[in-house]
Amino acid sequence: MPLSKSQLQALTKIRASGGSDIDSTLDESICCYLLTVLARDLNITKDFPEIAVNLGGIFSPNPEKLRLKGLDFLEIYERVLAKVADADGYFLCLAKLHKARLKYSRILMAQPLPTADQVGPRGLLQYGSMGTPALAAFLFWRKWMFDIDNRAGQETGYLFEPIIAHCIGGVAFGAKNSPIKRLGEKAGGRQVDCLREEIKAAYEVKIRVTIAASGQGRWGEELSFPTEVAASGYKPVLLVLDPTSNAKLIELTGAFHEAKGDVYLGEAAWAHLESAAGKTMARFLDKYVKEPIADILDSSGQCLPDLTLHSEMGKIRITVGDEKIEIARKESLILATGVDVIPDDTDSGLSA
Repeated sequence: MPLSKSQLQALTKIRASGGSDIDSTLDESICCYLLTVLARDLNITKDFPEIAVNLGGIFSPNPEKLRLKGLDFLEIYERVLAKVADADGYFLCLAKLHKARLKYSRILMAQPLPTADQVGPRGLLQYGSMGTPALAAFLFWRKWMFDIDNRAGQETGYLFEPIIAHCIGGVAFGAKNSPIKRLGEKAGGRQVDCLREEIKAAYEVKIRVTIAASGQGRWGEELSFPTEVAASGYKPVLLVLDPTSNAKLIELTGAFHEAKGDVYLGEAAWAHLESAAGKTMARFLDKYVKEPIADILDSSGQCLPDLTLHSEMGKIRITVGDEKIEIARKESLILATGVDVIPDDTDSGLSA
């Protein structure tokens, strides 16, 4: 059966490049590889012998090598969709995850090491604590690690909420087109992680709520979300995957309850997602979201292993304990970060 117009549009969008040098286009061979993963996950390999091959899972260490050439992707894709309900949603989420991993592997390759202008002023805080050459090297490494971690946070944000939304039949909205409107003097809409129009519910989805310090305005935005959702005619729903309690989580859940919203924490959050997702997409959530996150959290011990960073021409080698990862390097200036500036709201404390 040919794809519908909406299915073709979704497929075209996920396959297209984002436009920058580090974005990836999902060509025929990559899409056929993704079909091998889907067929194995959904136990339909016997019906599709041409893709009944194991080329490695999505979490293989070298995502750029995961390809299957020589097949007609669209012809097989149409047959898979005719066989399994929600197979298109499963494929699109697999594709989004794989595309994000491809992009981040290129970020690791391309993220420039910082310049002296970027890190020099920071050295005043530790100048004299070690030899100056060692301090300078430490500042460079520290800034590069910060940059790649910051990129990981950005890319995870672009990935996580849309996947959750898609799995449960919802849509993520940016502020510009959001049906959730701000109250008071602030005009415009509010960004929404997931909106399910059929049940008139707007979701705030979090891996965890921490007690880390954040700006008062930003925390106020978090607390006002359920009230503004309710005022816009939707039910506010809070999903927090890590149920570890703290003062901020208690305050946030209180705000949702006060707005007559629903709150799901920990296993209750996962159960809600799996119930809303249906059998096929619940399998995706378990395999590619719940289990990896739980594995990482369970592996976070109190005693950190040794960390070694080694740079030589064309590559960086990172050793953690007894395990190594080697990153081929080809820096791109489009990922360069700016020089440090003094924030406008800094109180120098030096005025007379």
